[in-house]
Amino acid sequence: MSVALLSPALAVEPSEKLADPKLEARARAIASELRCLVCQNQSIDDSDAPLAKDLRVIVRERLKDGASDAEVRDYVVARYGDFVLLRPPVKPETLLLWAAPALALIGGVWAIFAAVRRNRRAGAPALTAEERAQLQALGVEPPPSPSPARAGEGNGRGDAQPS
Repeated sequence: MSVALLSPALAVEPSEKLADPKLEARARAIASELRCLVCQNQSIDDSDAPLAKDLRVIVRERLKDGASDAEVRDYVVARYGDFVLLRPPVKPETLLLWAAPALALIGGVWAIFAAVRRNRRAGAPALTAEERAQLQALGVEPPPSPSPARAGEGNGRGDAQPS
């Protein structure tokens, strides 16, 4: 059982395999680059879906007919679009797909930077006159008053700051 778990999970059935080992290797290489349209996160080489099996058969038939690897890929892409490729080409239609991870990273860094900057600006709220009096009664020196630029902002609780 452990040998079965360690072997690659390939869904190619014995009846699909080509007699020529070189053609079979080419078929497997092409199938590993094509997405199963049912599973979407598996290649057609790994998928057990009936559509994946049909695509594997098409790949093998085209190779038997003498088509090159590129011709087989182009044939499948012409029928199913760039989505069928596990690594779609970079072109205007797929540019957002390729740029999305970088855009998400830049957006995340910007959001973190903005949050840190906002927290630094806010600082601790100023003490009310009552809180200053309580600190002085305890014998603790209250912190200095906020800068004049912040004097009219209030302390976040609706109370005006003392001047």
